[in-house]
Amino acid sequence: MQFPESWLREFCNPPITTAELAELLTMSGMEVEEARPAAPPFTGVVVGQVLAVERHPNADRLNVCQVDAGSGTPLTIVCGAPNVRVGIKVPCALVGAELPPGEDGKPFVIKLGKLRGVESQGMLCSARELKLSEDHGGLLILDDGATVGADVRGHLNLDDTIFTLKLTPNLAHGLSVYGIAREVAALTGAPLKTVAFPPVKPTHDTVLPVKIEAPDLCGRFSGRVVRHVDTKAKTPAWMVDRLARCGQRSVTALVDISNYVMFEYGRPSHIFDFDKIHGGLTVRWGRPGESLELLNGNTIEVDATVGVIADDQAVESLAGIMGGEATAVSESTRHVYVEAAFWWPEAVAGRSRRYAFATDAGHRFERGVDPAKTVEHIERITQLIIDICGGEAGPMDDQVLALPEAKPVTLRVERATKVIGMPVTQEQCEGVMRRLGLAFTSEPGLLHVTPPSWRFDLKIEEDLIEEVIRVLGYRTLPDTPPRAPVRPRPQTETRRGLNAIRHALAALDFQETINFSFVEERWEHELAGNPDPIRVLNPIASPLAVMRSSLSGSLVAVLQYNLARRASRVRVFEIGRIYRRDAQVADGEVAVAGVHQPVRVAALAWGPADALQWGSKERPVDFFDLKGDLEALLAPRKAQFEPADHPALHPGRCARVLLDGCDIGVIGELHPRWRQAYELPSAPVLFELDAAALRERAVPSFVPIPRQQVAWRDVALVADDKVTHAALMQAIGASADGLVRSARLFDVYRPAAGSADLKSGERSLAVRLELLDEETTLTDERIEAAVAEVLARLHERLGVRRRG
Repeated sequence: MQFPESWLREFCNPPITTAELAELLTMSGMEVEEARPAAPPFTGVVVGQVLAVERHPNADRLNVCQVDAGSGTPLTIVCGAPNVRVGIKVPCALVGAELPPGEDGKPFVIKLGKLRGVESQGMLCSARELKLSEDHGGLLILDDGATVGADVRGHLNLDDTIFTLKLTPNLAHGLSVYGIAREVAALTGAPLKTVAFPPVKPTHDTVLPVKIEAPDLCGRFSGRVVRHVDTKAKTPAWMVDRLARCGQRSVTALVDISNYVMFEYGRPSHIFDFDKIHGGLTVRWGRPGESLELLNGNTIEVDATVGVIADDQAVESLAGIMGGEATAVSESTRHVYVEAAFWWPEAVAGRSRRYAFATDAGHRFERGVDPAKTVEHIERITQLIIDICGGEAGPMDDQVLALPEAKPVTLRVERATKVIGMPVTQEQCEGVMRRLGLAFTSEPGLLHVTPPSWRFDLKIEEDLIEEVIRVLGYRTLPDTPPRAPVRPRPQTETRRGLNAIRHALAALDFQETINFSFVEERWEHELAGNPDPIRVLNPIASPLAVMRSSLSGSLVAVLQYNLARRASRVRVFEIGRIYRRDAQVADGEVAVAGVHQPVRVAALAWGPADALQWGSKERPVDFFDLKGDLEALLAPRKAQFEPADHPALHPGRCARVLLDGCDIGVIGELHPRWRQAYELPSAPVLFELDAAALRERAVPSFVPIPRQQVAWRDVALVADDKVTHAALMQAIGASADGLVRSARLFDVYRPAAGSADLKSGERSLAVRLELLDEETTLTDERIEAAVAEVLARLHERLGVRRRG
């Protein structure tokens, strides 16, 4: 809600400064998002009247003007504006005046100078030169009542302040200048101007027949015919100025009057061209197949859930949102029909968003507009039309079907004290209700409050309690420290926090990203293999329709975003929850029945394996690079990797991650199908793990340094291609006497063809064994016996033999 301070102070003018007024509104719940001056600073600009205009002797596009600036002696000013003429009053910058700063940030100083040989004693200004608007088509022409020589700032009230309020949806009564003034009066005790709506005397008996078929759409409908209006009449400058300071541009006099009353009293209305209405009007729900061309140029189709106003031939208006082009007023309009109605908020809410636009009228009606003032506001609109456009008013037609029922709400003083956190008396509560204009009855300890017609937000006791402390002032709340006991929950050393995992990933050159928990349904089907994801009931955007069961889709989207901005190397990670259906999950403090919500850790790498450097040849990141990062993240715990299938990953470059025999996640390269589908230049590698498993860690324990020497033996083995590294290491590690301390594969050899000791489908593996006995020194006999035992076990389990 945007409005000028001067308009507000016409209704209620408390003895406080602008800054104090802004603080007051913010602390009352009407947050002042911005308070800016109506015009930038400038000095030395007065009202000047053009007395004579002559062509410049040395320039075709310049004029030499004689200007009365109130100094007693006409000034000679050279002007190139196309609209300069004798008799107009315009802003005149005198010599020494400082105009608003330009692009260099410095004020523009007017000096005595010559233009093409003619001395100019000042400057006639446009609105753009004074930074009042972007209009630079000519001089800013002031009204005829402007006093020559008066300061332009005072004449145009440029020292005004423009307030912009950020109102919550429950503050519908604050969507008008008068509504805000009513709040200021309650908060400060300053008198509120009493407004009157004297009835306009009808001078003809024309009545437009109106039928209301949907009382659940429209509770009250008021209207009147005004004949013989002059639609070419000019909107008064004061109204144009106020609308501009409310962020509304001037259109035509009739449209401006309707908008003016909407900002003034919060009453959206609509003015029809009476002669374009066929028969009468019917207020009803839409019908399938009906369409309407709106004032904004859009043509929409309505259905049974959208309210409309129709005549005997077609739909003419979208109820409570926007009028139709067919009955819009134009320069040829002679007779108009003024309508003001009460539309039920739930019948308007969300309708405009279905058609991808929003209006000021819909914004107000879906929050609630006072149903008791439709007739009074039409009287106000009618009087303005007659004053500005002329015309003859007809009789008022007012149909009341069903209005909101004002249900009393009980306020317990004791309960208010408990919720607010400080003592409040019944007298204080009663005083607040009186200041807010709320009718009530009281008994000891209780107030029974009946909300007025303009308050749609007072439904329960807590609403009244909020009003009490809001008016008393949040600053009256005592500063008391909390007394709640603090019970720290220390974590054991065997469990590290998520921040430690974040730091570890950051140390591995990954950057954290945070994404929405709701994602595109396509990601779930393609990258998570989830045919039935959990759907969002009210998605913020149509693509973000389901809850994610994997972090992979989010990271691929981040990669796409970075590639679109020409990133050459991407390494990102995310720690977040996923959401999967699980009938075994019960409701709890942090759980929802039927939904499993574990925390996962995922990372993605794409591009060169190393950042730009000179030490090694550039190569793309691969499965083993990310596997090394994963092993560093898990260290000192050691994971096992087994081939696996995953819907998002390459079937031959994907592994299941096992930790202590438990499946904790997956690692692999993106499937070529999805690399092509998501238009990636090359496939990234990624992993996704269970965060709970990553958080577990072993507490370091000290062991003495062995006193015996370690022995190493290298053995060359011949194994089938199907023998995996994991199976090989598992067989070696199952030593009976425990002498084999570790084993490491350090060479793989596969001959081209025709090897004497290797058959087709076999390969040579070189393994280094580390042997140690903690108690005694190993002898050659024990070492050879241990190696022989390892070879026998490999042959028995895997068919591996020693290479001769």
